[in-house]
Amino acid sequence: QVQLVESGGGLVQPGGSLRLSCAASGITFSSYAMSWYRQAPGKERELVAAITSNNNGANTNVAASVKGRFTISRVNAKNTVYLQMDSLKPEDTAVYYCNARRDDLGTRYWGQGTQVTVSS
Repeated sequence: QVQLVESGGGLVQPGGSLRLSCAASGITFSSYAMSWYRQAPGKERELVAAITSNNNGANTNVAASVKGRFTISRVNAKNTVYLQMDSLKPEDTAVYYCNARRDDLGTRYWGQGTQVTVSS
């Protein structure tokens, strides 16, 4: 059974930081591309950051709206992907979801989401 369990969300003041974690089980983690998405109320889910599989060099990419503030990383030995979020803004408020994807198998999995609220 595949599980992606996010943690680390919460309430933070503007300018603050949070680190989200996503622990995966039931998959060969190093072979999966991992991503973070977010969905704010009334808006569509959007891609925030992605990191390719270990075989593909663990290359990273982040959305323009968070570039320079958010960093994605992975520790394959812990089956965990992280999203370090700095200089948070109220518009970063959303539910953040972890995603695991492996195109050669056509598989894709989602976590349950973790709420991030940026407010004074």
